[in-house]
Amino acid sequence: MKHVRLRDLEVSRLGLGTMGMSFAYSGAGSDDDESIRAIHRALDLGVTFLDTAEVYGPFTNEELVGRALKGRRDGVVLATKFGFVSHTGRAGLDSSPASIRAAVEGSLRRLDTDHIDLYYQHRVDPDTPIEDVVGVLAELVAEGKIRHIGLSEAGPGTIRRAHAVHPVTALQSEYSLWTRDPEAEILPLLRELGIGLVPYSPLGRGFLTGQIRSLDELDEGDWRRTNPRFAGGNLERNLAIADEVAAVATEIGATPAQIALAWLLAKGDDLAPIPGTKRVARVEENVAADAISLTPEQVRRLDALTPPAGERYAEAPMGLIDR
Repeated sequence: MKHVRLRDLEVSRLGLGTMGMSFAYSGAGSDDDESIRAIHRALDLGVTFLDTAEVYGPFTNEELVGRALKGRRDGVVLATKFGFVSHTGRAGLDSSPASIRAAVEGSLRRLDTDHIDLYYQHRVDPDTPIEDVVGVLAELVAEGKIRHIGLSEAGPGTIRRAHAVHPVTALQSEYSLWTRDPEAEILPLLRELGIGLVPYSPLGRGFLTGQIRSLDELDEGDWRRTNPRFAGGNLERNLAIADEVAAVATEIGATPAQIALAWLLAKGDDLAPIPGTKRVARVEENVAADAISLTPEQVRRLDALTPPAGERYAEAPMGLIDR
């Protein structure tokens, strides 16, 4: 597995997102043993970058990751997030200094570790100035409880203000063949400031794999059933995107998931996608994308895909991004 640098943090250029093992998707939380095997297989294949958050569950995903890393913590870059769960009794987002300090202690305990390598603000809290947020995170760096500071789905102004207080190592935002939003402003800004990008949902919440052709294939509790790109007939409209990815995959003897990941990896050596899965076979498939090189013509074809129908989130969560 090749490695990249997010500012001064070295990680495998493909990570593993663990949210779906415990939260939000079909089958989440149904087989922790299978999820732990998937994490172990990722580590065996050279993945060093694991991503979780206190809100996944809540809390149960961090506990799962902590169990999986028992005896295997060394060499792993462990990332988690705070801000969706209030530890002060506030309604809604809470990145107040008191809540952050309570959050980090809980995450350290659940992850069974003495430090977090990359600690993200999960969403920008409009009621706490970003300077105050990064100020307390800088204190946690000095105390050795966290090693690097991250943001998630923050807007350009917030990124600049945060980076002026303490260097930001990485921004985690959605970026894939069906979410190209970071390309206009965010990526150029990150490169100007020397900040890495961690694309989440690099497989379009599973859609780009070509395995989801109907909502009937999703559990009743799967949140994608209410996501605008899957609901209201948009899934059927968006199938042409998955079909074109599959066509490129057929040309070179790869899977659609591998093509979607290879496209992202072709975008630079300062980003590290974190595809999520709870299955060993999918871990192996995703990791194999590290060895795939697309031709310039194939990259151009994928770049030219028609944008998807539907917003990437419903109205309320859309209001929490790019602030």
